[in-house]
Amino acid sequence: MHLKRDSKMDNYVEGLYVKNGRLMNDRMPGVTGIQQASMYRKQMKKQYKIDCIADGIERAKIRMDHGFDYEL
Repeated sequence: MHLKRDSKMDNYVEGLYVKNGRLMNDRMPGVTGIQQASMYRKQMKKQYKIDCIADGIERAKIRMDHGFDYEL
């Protein structure tokens, strides 16, 4: 619910103003729930890729240390 800006208000600063002694917030929400879910999903996908690469590097080091020789 957005409050309409009163033309008499001279203390309107970036969506905040004082009305009847109370601070009123007329700003839009910063991030919606869907945006947050999207960001979390993106972070999870990125972390999965990082984990896969780290696992591959670790396996390669183990093979090198133990002298396994795999050729296809």
